[in-house]
Amino acid sequence: MNHKELTSMLAQPQKPAQSSNALWTDLALVAFLIGFDVVARLLPHAHGFLPIAASALFAGRMLRIRPLAIVVPVAAMAISSLAFGMDDWRVALIVYAALALPAVAGILSRRWTGILPTAGVMVACSLAFFVLSNFAVWAFSGLYTVDMAGLVQCYVAALPFLQNTIAGDLFWTAVLFGGAFATKWAIQNGLALARRAS
Repeated sequence: MNHKELTSMLAQPQKPAQSSNALWTDLALVAFLIGFDVVARLLPHAHGFLPIAASALFAGRMLRIRPLAIVVPVAAMAISSLAFGMDDWRVALIVYAALALPAVAGILSRRWTGILPTAGVMVACSLAFFVLSNFAVWAFSGLYTVDMAGLVQCYVAALPFLQNTIAGDLFWTAVLFGGAFATKWAIQNGLALARRAS
C-alpha cells in the first residue's frame, strides 16, 4: 500500500456501526488472547514454551485497532506476574518491551502473508527477545560480572532455553494462525452450505 492509498483510506470515515463492531470484535479478541496467555503462563509448561510472543504477533496482524496489539503481551505479563512476584523493574521493563516487539512486527508485516514470512517474522522476534532479555539479566540481575566476560557467560548460560523459546513461538503461531484460518474456512463453507440448502 503506497502513501496515497493509505491517506485515502484514513480519510474515509467509518460508519458508526462498522466502527463499533470493529471495536467490540477487537476487544473480545484482546480479552481472549490475554486470558489465554495468562492461563498458559500459570499452568505447568516447559521453560520458555509460551504463547505470549505468538499472541502479540497474531494481535498485530489481526486487530483492526492496531495499538491494542501492544496491550496483549504487556497485560498478559503484568497480570500473570501478580502470581509470581515482580522481577527487578529494569529487567521487567526490557522483557515487556521485547514481548511487545512481535505486536509491532505484526502491524508492520501485515502485507507479508503466508507461512514462511510469518514464521520468519516470529523467529526474528524470538531472537530479539533472547538478546534483549538476557542483556537485561546480565546488566541488572547481579548474577554476572558487568564486563564482556560476564555478558558472554550470560548468553552461553541462556542458550539451552533458546530452542524452547523458538519452538514455543513457532508452535503457538501455528496454533493461532491455523485456528483463525480453520475458523474462517468453516464459517465460509457453512454459509455456502446454508445458501445451497435454502
